[in-house]
Amino acid sequence: MAPTMVVSATNSWDITDFVVNQGHGVKGLSEMKLPSLPKQFIQPPEERIDASKVVCEKCIPVIDMAGLDDPKVAELICDAAEKWGFFQVVNHGVPIGVLEDVKEATHRFFALPGEEKKKYSKENSNSNSVRFGTSFTPQAEKSLEWKDYLSLFYVSEDEASALWPSVCKDQALEYMKRSELVIRQLLDVLMRRLNVKEIDEKKESLLMGSMRINLNYYPICPNPELTVGVGRHSDVSTLTVLLQDDIGGLYVKGVHDTWVHVPPIRGSLVINIGDALQIMSNGRYKSVEHRVIANGSSNRVSVPIFVNPRPSEVIGPLPELLEGGEEPLYKQVLYSDYVKHFFRKAHDGKNTVEFAKI
Repeated sequence: MAPTMVVSATNSWDITDFVVNQGHGVKGLSEMKLPSLPKQFIQPPEERIDASKVVCEKCIPVIDMAGLDDPKVAELICDAAEKWGFFQVVNHGVPIGVLEDVKEATHRFFALPGEEKKKYSKENSNSNSVRFGTSFTPQAEKSLEWKDYLSLFYVSEDEASALWPSVCKDQALEYMKRSELVIRQLLDVLMRRLNVKEIDEKKESLLMGSMRINLNYYPICPNPELTVGVGRHSDVSTLTVLLQDDIGGLYVKGVHDTWVHVPPIRGSLVINIGDALQIMSNGRYKSVEHRVIANGSSNRVSVPIFVNPRPSEVIGPLPELLEGGEEPLYKQVLYSDYVKHFFRKAHDGKNTVEFAKI
């Protein structure tokens, strides 16, 4: 049943309270079938996607992982990471059934009543590892983003089984487990081009010492052209592995301030380089700005896995690169400090990486 508001929808505090504090999220607003977008979500024109800047004839590479033993496939992966920072993979080994199940579980979680979802909000959650929220950082944003999310930080299977919501925990865990092989394969390939011969225990902690999975929900929006699903940003991860549904709406920044749509391909996973790997590769691999548009006709879900360094790791250009005589472009930064810097402000394109530049 759609939620009702006792107070006027024109009052800015009421809407923020309803969406952020009461647990209804933007899904609750969407279900009220408001005739127009509340002013709290109206983005300044420069933050909305300009149709004239969308390049339809370009697309990010699609790479068939079935031929991973072929050096040409490894080359395609590294070239895509250098040029685009984004690519899609097919025949990656994660069963279609696992992908479909986690998408269904995402819909199930967001179908829960607001009171139930609110148990996982920042104020109420039993753990910092489980967080339900709306937008990105509402307290720091001038305009809110049209998205709800459930963020699940993986500590251990026991903790996940105990604390993650029962309607989605099994499916989210299975998706993470089944994706680990393709994550390792991609990192092996990417590291080899950086003169790293082997991912030992120390390198594993640096590259993939922690993981987080988000269940994202983008409900139908009354004026999608006036807002964003997610604003311009790059990820702070080493790698992000994204499962999207068949609705579409993800855009990647191309050359000359253009934007390229990432079309949904059934069974594919979208891979993007995060800031941590851009820094570790001394700028060779690109962590690229991307954004999500709002949709006026369909509810959209996506499920990213953020593959991150352990928070206690210090990230900087890899010694294997500097030993070859490269000048470092980035300083050594405690990863947890980098992440805190990202989350204390609104989305702002590629500005976060400036935090680590020399």
